[in-house]
Amino acid sequence: MTEHRLTIIDNQADFLIINKPQGMGFHDEDLIGSGFFSTIKAQLKRQLLLTELYPVHRLDKMTSGLIIVAKNSTTARAFQQMFEQHQVEKYYLAIAEGKPKKKQGLIKGDMEKSRRGMWKLLRSMNNPAISQFLSFPNIPKQRLYLIKPHSGKTHQIRVALNSIGVPILGDPLYSTGKKSDRGYLHAFALKFSLNNEQFQYCIAPNTGDYFTCDSTKETISKITPPWNISWPKICLLYTSPSPRDRQ
Repeated sequence: MTEHRLTIIDNQADFLIINKPQGMGFHDEDLIGSGFFSTIKAQLKRQLLLTELYPVHRLDKMTSGLIIVAKNSTTARAFQQMFEQHQVEKYYLAIAEGKPKKKQGLIKGDMEKSRRGMWKLLRSMNNPAISQFLSFPNIPKQRLYLIKPHSGKTHQIRVALNSIGVPILGDPLYSTGKKSDRGYLHAFALKFSLNNEQFQYCIAPNTGDYFTCDSTKETISKITPPWNISWPKICLLYTSPSPRDRQ
């Protein structure tokens, strides 16, 4: 068994910010406790003598990047309420090949289960998934996407980009293109306020040939932090979201 050692980005009194590696499921997939949550509990029990940890949100197995873990139930409930009320700003990076139907804007619509664990985007707007995005030219035939989800639906960003004709490179479900060294989706940045204190985190991806090539790193440096760049103003009509976020 390969033991994953997770990187702690910040260790606050009530929560942790952890950089999750790509290719690691959130929950155990076998009997050896190799999922993200089991691994971080075991690691922090040894390092910091922490015995209580509470998941706040999740990331798909293919997705790397920033994830919040609460240290007590009170903080976990506070984060749950913040996610429900859209008080946590989240930003993701993705790489896709091909020409999108549009290069920036909103992708929105209800989501419905499809086949083989996939989801699809509908035209209806009863409880829509809403993703705002910008894109930037990368190496030939590729674009780098900066996505700001305004809701928290399962596979939301993966389905959103697939719906405009550019499935994420290396996505095992939605991409039928060439094989890649990883799924190119990364939880890039978080911004929120807790107990009257502001917190901001921004971590660039450190794995994947296309994420770590010079041209991509140069573009990422220009959009860091993502809340400081110019985002077109939009009008959102929020509906009741899922309390858990999973991309």
